Amino acid sequence: MRYAFSTLGVPGLPVPEVVRLAVAHGYQGVELRAHPEEPVHPGIDARQRADVAAKFAAHDIRVLTVAGYARVADPDDTERLDALVDLAYDLGASYVRVFPGGRGGPQDDGVAVRRLRSVAALAADRGVRVLLETHDSHRTGAAVARVLDRVGAPSVGALWDVMHTWLGGESPAESYAALAPHLGYAQVKDIASAEDTTPLPLGAGVLPLADALAPLGPDGWLCWEYEKRWYPEAAELPGLLTAGRERLAALLAETGPPTPPPNPQSRPPGSVPISRSGP
Repeated sequence: MRYAFSTLGVPGLPVPEVVRLAVAHGYQGVELRAHPEEPVHPGIDARQRADVAAKFAAHDIRVLTVAGYARVADPDDTERLDALVDLAYDLGASYVRVFPGGRGGPQDDGVAVRRLRSVAALAADRGVRVLLETHDSHRTGAAVARVLDRVGAPSVGALWDVMHTWLGGESPAESYAALAPHLGYAQVKDIASAEDTTPLPLGAGVLPLADALAPLGPDGWLCWEYEKRWYPEAAELPGLLTAGRERLAALLAETGPPTPPPNPQSRPPGSVPISRSGP
């Protein structure tokens, strides 16, 4: 298993410092929050993109994901999916993260399907995979899989945020069963309760991390998304990174052999197995 952390946990931190943290704490990748208040976002130019990519490559750290803020189930969302894919390509990232962001109506799925299909060919051409995160209007694995089954493109998949599926009432086994045919990787975190989602060190909260990790294959990615940006009172992430990675490794060692993914012949057209770790 390879480990990454999200820069949501170190808001505004310059790229060289992000790379330094990854190296110092034994992480192989980073999920870059692609927002205008961060150093890396779709508005930076070609020279800046090349510089960012070079800084990561010099230390053999992967830019795992460009974590965008497109809301694909919102018909009024204006964030360009093609711009996120192009940024990921320029940085050498494997994935682009998008949100559902629907309005809770019957049209949400159709809007998301159309937008995701619209970028599928470009993503395939760039060698990038667009991942729909279990979040907001589609927080369960079942809801995200319902959209992705209709998209039917290998360049579009799922990002499993284990907190949101748990908050949505799914067990990890149920979430995995729904998402496995589409899964890019899993995002882990920990919280005190459903009512208090302030980020905690991994293993210090109530999320069923061991159950979520149990079915995952050994060759993928895990990303720790520590939501410091939204909870400024939370402990600083850098001092937690090594212990967090060690906690994940220990949980994986305890879980034993992974659960086999669903029969490939039962997957929807264009889907990919869970073990895929990026183009």
